[in-house]
Amino acid sequence: MPKKTNDKVDVKALSKQLLNDRTHGAQKTSAREMTRASKFAEGYKDFLNQAKTERESVAYAVRAAEEAGFVPFQPGHRYAAGEKVYYNNRGKSICLAVIGKQGASQGVRIAAAHVDNPRVDLKPIPLYEAGELALLKTHYYGGIKKYQWTAIPLSMHGTIVKRDGSEITVCVGEKEGDPQFTITDILPHLGRDQMQKTLGQAFTGEDLNILAGSLPLPGAESGDQLFKLNVMKILNDQYGVVESDLISAEISFTPAFKAVDIGFDRSMIGAYGHDDRVCAYPALEAILQCKTPEHTVVTCFADKEEIGSVGNTGLASEFLNYFVADLAQAEGLEPRRVWSLSSCLSADVTAAYDPTFAHAYEPKNSCYLNRGVGVMKYTGHGGKSGSNDASAEFVAWVRQLFDSEDVLWQIGEIGKVDQGGGGTVALDISRLNADVIDIGVPVLSMHAPFEVVSKLDLYMTYKAIRAYYEAE
Repeated sequence: MPKKTNDKVDVKALSKQLLNDRTHGAQKTSAREMTRASKFAEGYKDFLNQAKTERESVAYAVRAAEEAGFVPFQPGHRYAAGEKVYYNNRGKSICLAVIGKQGASQGVRIAAAHVDNPRVDLKPIPLYEAGELALLKTHYYGGIKKYQWTAIPLSMHGTIVKRDGSEITVCVGEKEGDPQFTITDILPHLGRDQMQKTLGQAFTGEDLNILAGSLPLPGAESGDQLFKLNVMKILNDQYGVVESDLISAEISFTPAFKAVDIGFDRSMIGAYGHDDRVCAYPALEAILQCKTPEHTVVTCFADKEEIGSVGNTGLASEFLNYFVADLAQAEGLEPRRVWSLSSCLSADVTAAYDPTFAHAYEPKNSCYLNRGVGVMKYTGHGGKSGSNDASAEFVAWVRQLFDSEDVLWQIGEIGKVDQGGGGTVALDISRLNADVIDIGVPVLSMHAPFEVVSKLDLYMTYKAIRAYYEAE
């Protein structure tokens, strides 16, 4: 018990013993760890600049995995402890595994993140001309504030599958000297009607048209659709495509911003798509560094989370379930039994407390920048609707693990109870009878074209996942 002075309680000692430690994360972190966090952030920024879509993220993961000795997974083959495999699901989601000493006999340990981001996609028939301009019709993807996507530089990313089945990968606007694109907005002098509307009404989905060109086809003295034809001629010269090939294409436009340090102290990173690549990158690095764990470990990059984890590359499908089942059956194990012994860190971002919008948060139960990886017992909205809600036993195991490995962590919720909320892939994995908890990096300006995270929180997320993989 704390010592007493003149029969009075030592409040400072008692507080240290009984109350939560609210010391700022940077004050509890050594200079050496802060340096490591800054160095880790440089690799992450490179990842951000190279991988702005789920296809690019999976391609990055495959390259990194093969360099680290991972090989394509072969169902039915029994792998030895320490062997490294990956399963590339249609180029849009991926599972990587390192086989443990006990294999899957005591379950597998999974860190699952998603690599799709809010953006604007092209419609199947996108190209048109109006007012002597060539434009592209779009259909936005995920939860965006439409007004934030106007009057900023955009880059084009995607895959075109031509009528003959050949595939073309396109990326325009990321390299120095590349042309870029934009969605126009009306000038304030003529925007009185617009400015009298609420932010949610100022733009509709049909207003998000991308400016693609402003010149008619050179040498044509007359004819129809010369502005559209000029853009199509450029695409044909560069990629050999015709307009009908855009029907079988996945073309996305993302902000053309590069990842940069934010603040005089360079403590933060500003970039497009932190949600959820800021968790995906630590999960990838953790498994790349994994040698021979006690239990088989799996890093999963999923697609489609921003629109409900749907489709055969989202976690509402069975691709992760099948992958774990194949691992189990190769060892002569019953997949259902393996899943019942398994656990998962659903690695997705959470909202960082923003004092400018303090009305939306409950400060005592919010996550803050630089206080470490955020742990969320539940997400969802209102009365925990759409939430996994991890058990007290699993929460206790996770906090004990993080404390024992000097992982800086914090507990929190997304915002006030009735303010709103959000979901993750936790539901899609917990339905398989695994223990699941949400962890992730707190983000400012989430879902905006330019989001902000802390370097320290990024690094602690890496430490958290690596500790989870390596724990006995």
